[in-house]
Amino acid sequence: MTQSHPAQPGPLSTSYTTADGVRVVTLCGDLDHDARNRVGDLLTPPVGDGPARTVADLTGVTFMDSSGINLLIIAYKAAAASEGWVRVAGAQAPVRRVMDMVGLDAIIRCYPTVDQALAG
Repeated sequence: MTQSHPAQPGPLSTSYTTADGVRVVTLCGDLDHDARNRVGDLLTPPVGDGPARTVADLTGVTFMDSSGINLLIIAYKAAAASEGWVRVAGAQAPVRRVMDMVGLDAIIRCYPTVDQALAG
């Protein structure tokens, strides 16, 4: 079953779909301090019957600061606690550079596309 939730208005647009138990969170805009509350809930889904599995589609993210890094780390830790995972898809060069600088790419697997992240 696939569920879809539309983007929300604001500087950072967010949406997510769920297919086969994997939440795909699509973000567009700046992933910064102002977006942290809305995005944190999306990246860290409620604990359910199985492991939390999330793909963060960052294709449309044009800027990410330490708040974005922290959100991904929190989501990773929550997923790992349930024996799940978080994967990043489509991070563009500026965002990927930030992830590389702090070593986040060594913890969270990064893929060029959402399809590749889902196939893992």
